[in-house]
Amino acid sequence: MDWDKLRIFHAVAEAGSFTRAGEQLNLSQSAVSRQIGALEESLKTPLFHRHARGLILTEQGEFLYRAAHEVSAKLAMTAAVLTDLKDRPSGELKVTTTVAFGSIWVAPLVREFVDLYPEVSLSMVLDDSELDLSMRQADVALRMRKPVQGDLVHRKLLTVHYHLCAAPDYLRRHGTPKTIEELDGHRLIVYGDEAPTPIADVNWLIRAGAGRDRRRHPTLRMNNIYGIKLAMESGLGIAALPDYIVHGSTRTVRVLPNVDGPSFDTYFVYPEELRNSKRIAVFRDFLVRKVAEWKF
Repeated sequence: MDWDKLRIFHAVAEAGSFTRAGEQLNLSQSAVSRQIGALEESLKTPLFHRHARGLILTEQGEFLYRAAHEVSAKLAMTAAVLTDLKDRPSGELKVTTTVAFGSIWVAPLVREFVDLYPEVSLSMVLDDSELDLSMRQADVALRMRKPVQGDLVHRKLLTVHYHLCAAPDYLRRHGTPKTIEELDGHRLIVYGDEAPTPIADVNWLIRAGAGRDRRRHPTLRMNNIYGIKLAMESGLGIAALPDYIVHGSTRTVRVLPNVDGPSFDTYFVYPEELRNSKRIAVFRDFLVRKVAEWKF
């Protein structure tokens, strides 16, 4: 099959329309449509159902899309490896991690990394779900748990600890608890029940020191750690937050510093095929240095 036509087919399948695919490929809508028509003619089978709202893949189209997507990912991986054969790290580096960790901890470090390696074009995808590295949805992932796939290389980056925190304004109005049991009389902010998190007992704040016969009722549930931080800083109540998100904050007071919350390890992860990538090596080493400097 003609790879150029397959490349256009793959773009159309991803975009869901001839017009959007044409914009991405810098081709006219009619040129894209002709190429798809020619591909369908050569295969003697329709690849799309055409309707007013766009395009939907046929069963045969789905099968071809999976094959084309795999080939596209492998070619992108090969291009990345070839780029890294140069002496100095250069080219695109796509990094994915969670919304909170990426926006709070990684984003402030980007300027320094770009200054050190201006030929590396950094792209960050912040998503609380895990992207597929083997399909080149990203080159590197900073994950909140150890990967289980055998084709992924991983290195422990840091251990994240949870601590109880509140805003100074809240503590002035409601007092500072001296024991874990005194949390019974305070406003508490916790995760939503279905929040994605590596901590098994994510809402431990409700139960810690409450005894068997009592269960605290939170003032607010929210399934986003950054949102919890903002609510806590507004003076709403006490929250359990990871150390990276409140490190250096002047709007946060540690509550019950002798009470240790849960912890989890964060990992630097990338595909086996990119083990010798200079871009990944310099980014990994840069983050390792930053972890040492922050002293979580």
